[in-house]
Amino acid sequence: MDLSAFEGLGAVVGVSNRGNRELAATGATVDTPFRIASLTKTLTAAATVRALWDNGFELTTPVAAILPELETELTVEQVLAQSSGLKQTADAVTVAALGEGDEVFLAAAKLVIAGGQEYPPGDRWSYYNGNYFLAGALLERLTGRTFEDGLQELISAAGLSSTAFTSGDYPRARRPSGGLWSTAPDLLGFCEFLLQDKGLLAAISTPRVWTPLAYGLGWAVGPGGMLYLNGRLPGYRAAMLLSPADEWAAAMVVDDTDALPAIAEYLDGLQRPLTGVPMAGLIDGFAA
Repeated sequence: MDLSAFEGLGAVVGVSNRGNRELAATGATVDTPFRIASLTKTLTAAATVRALWDNGFELTTPVAAILPELETELTVEQVLAQSSGLKQTADAVTVAALGEGDEVFLAAAKLVIAGGQEYPPGDRWSYYNGNYFLAGALLERLTGRTFEDGLQELISAAGLSSTAFTSGDYPRARRPSGGLWSTAPDLLGFCEFLLQDKGLLAAISTPRVWTPLAYGLGWAVGPGGMLYLNGRLPGYRAAMLLSPADEWAAAMVVDDTDALPAIAEYLDGLQRPLTGVPMAGLIDGFAA
């Protein structure tokens, strides 16, 4: 795989085709960890679904059935699908002020719910990290452990050896929405894990909302059921593509916030011969 378009940057790309992997890197090694930003949501969503099922709950379970402290009629499905319709009031500064203690996830969830509704629940998709602040509190309560320990159950089950939270300037309550570091091989490993768990894959890949885009649980859903998304934090861009029908996945991480157009074109070029579906515009246009 030719990475000359990313010369001068640190970039790693990986492809898994029915479990057969190919990786390439420039300005980094294939095992270099990068911030994966909003790709974290895919792991938070998958872990929350598994924890729901482990406790005998369905995706249509009301949030308040799990977190009775919260006065809301939202369902877990609406939260993970970002179709909650919540007003975007719990911003990064507000959440950072909550501190770093174990109580921050529930405190952040309360702030999110207190913001009220902008749209009717389930009416439309709207990108809001607050949905995943709330998901962090749900996962914590469902597992009876801290959010990080609850997510680690999924990370371990998927065999991801280089995916973790690190100390630093990223507020703890924001971790469920975008706090992980990972590597291209681990991101491929997560996709392969989903492909093997047909029940979990069906849950996360089924569109739950269609306006203004089709979105499952943590992933946008494109033509032919292709799953895609990207994430950004200062100095980092990451993107993933997953084609369940073809058992094919790709992941790319780059140490440049502005690299998304090039990443989108590159990943599109990798998958287009297989699917025939143009994906560059969708990847580049996804709100992250």
